Amino acid sequence: MATNGLLKREASTLNRADEVKELLDAVQALIIPFIRSADEDAQTKHLGHGVSTAGHIGPRTTLVDQLAPKSLDAILNLEIPDQRAGKEGVVELIQKILTYSVNTWDQGFMDKLYASTNAVGLVSELLLATLNTNVHVYQVSPVLTLIEKHVTRFLATLIGFTSPHAGGISQPGGSASNSTALVIARNTLYPSTKKEGLGNRRFTLFTSEHGHYSLEKAAQIMGLGSDAVISVPVDGTGRLVPSELERLVQESKDRGETPFFVNATAGTTVLGSFDPFDLISPICKKHNLWLHVDGSWGGSVAFSPTYLASRLKGVQLADSVAITPHKMLGVPMTCSFLLGQDLRHFHKAMTLPAGYLFHSDGEGEEEEEKEEGEREIYDLADLTPQCGRRGDALKLFLSLNYYGLTHFSSLIENGFDNAEYLLSLIHSSPNLIPVSESPLPSWQVCFYFARGGKLEDDAKSVSKTTEKIARGLIGRGFMVDFAPGVKGKFFRVVVNGGTKRETLDGLVKGIEDVAGQFA
Repeated sequence: MATNGLLKREASTLNRADEVKELLDAVQALIIPFIRSADEDAQTKHLGHGVSTAGHIGPRTTLVDQLAPKSLDAILNLEIPDQRAGKEGVVELIQKILTYSVNTWDQGFMDKLYASTNAVGLVSELLLATLNTNVHVYQVSPVLTLIEKHVTRFLATLIGFTSPHAGGISQPGGSASNSTALVIARNTLYPSTKKEGLGNRRFTLFTSEHGHYSLEKAAQIMGLGSDAVISVPVDGTGRLVPSELERLVQESKDRGETPFFVNATAGTTVLGSFDPFDLISPICKKHNLWLHVDGSWGGSVAFSPTYLASRLKGVQLADSVAITPHKMLGVPMTCSFLLGQDLRHFHKAMTLPAGYLFHSDGEGEEEEEKEEGEREIYDLADLTPQCGRRGDALKLFLSLNYYGLTHFSSLIENGFDNAEYLLSLIHSSPNLIPVSESPLPSWQVCFYFARGGKLEDDAKSVSKTTEKIARGLIGRGFMVDFAPGVKGKFFRVVVNGGTKRETLDGLVKGIEDVAGQFA
């Protein structure tokens, strides 16, 4: 039979949906017990320890099976196989990953500036993996693009950015937000640098002594050098001192340098301090400096009207603000945004012609008729350093819809209440000395262990004691951090809105018990 040169073929069958279901069912059977174990473990935390499991090399608790790197490497056997491992091999590997990873769903995880996610968080990550699209141009991600625009506009409005051009962009973490703000500020204030580079200018920027290290890293990446970051003294509560900022800015100018950027912090990493934005803003305006607020940790307090008014007073005066919902709000990592008073500045500073990528911007005839600076931007990669962009805004969007705004207001307020409760336990203990002062600026509680209330004179000895207790707590199902201080390293415990008070009772008891082992 004639086929006009074409061969008849039987269509092959795709069984991807069935394969996904089979694998998801198997993995779900592992994930649910992993989460449930943390729920069950919470019932014993008030005793000062979690549920211990025998038969492991290390001190196994629900929180973690803590092993040294070489021991763990031998157990995991992470060699890449030559042959297909299939479902059975992958499920076995996932079981190991869950067994030996830190279970952040556990109440005892109070180490870093984030905690577990939640049910809707897991669903949002699954949905993003299912879509597997890039939010760089509207054509391939129409829904996720609009969600990101709506979410960032909502967040900008929440912190008091009222301009019709206010909004934001998602970023892969708070450090990336800070770095991007630095580039936008330089290119906006000194447009020639976008094409010509730094020229003969020696740019300088300013952040507090307690500011995040990402500013120095960003300065290195931009070719400014970390010495261009000038550290501003803080007061006794860890807040940047405005008069010192102005002095240092003027001294930089007198040296022939070009100050251009001030980073104020909303929730420092150790003490959780909030800088006085309303007092810093006039200095920035006087010297033509871009005011950025690093709210990667504490910016989410904006969800509570009470703490928005007290902790974030004056934040609406900033040019840009970083906010990271995966820290305080239980949204899965990563979910971070850079917000701006005027997205036209973002676009002008970041846009580059790329005809192979940005074809139509999805704007339609109505937008095309507008002046260049008035058009809505829908190809969001034209606003960011990243071309590959995850739809991270979806995670916050689904969470807001699932829980509602009042939930997040309560979550923020519960976090502060829990932190104050822990601080009260510190004050009432004869062997603990608080570093943090009440009212606490944020959710970190800092303190020393000092037997009988008397701190050792030797800072090295104090540090050693702190480190030993912190290590000992892991075997009891508690993971906390520590930070350097003038008198030695002290504990830094990070609570959250979902921390149970029984857990905090148990933590203090656990510290006492661990310390008693090497009395």
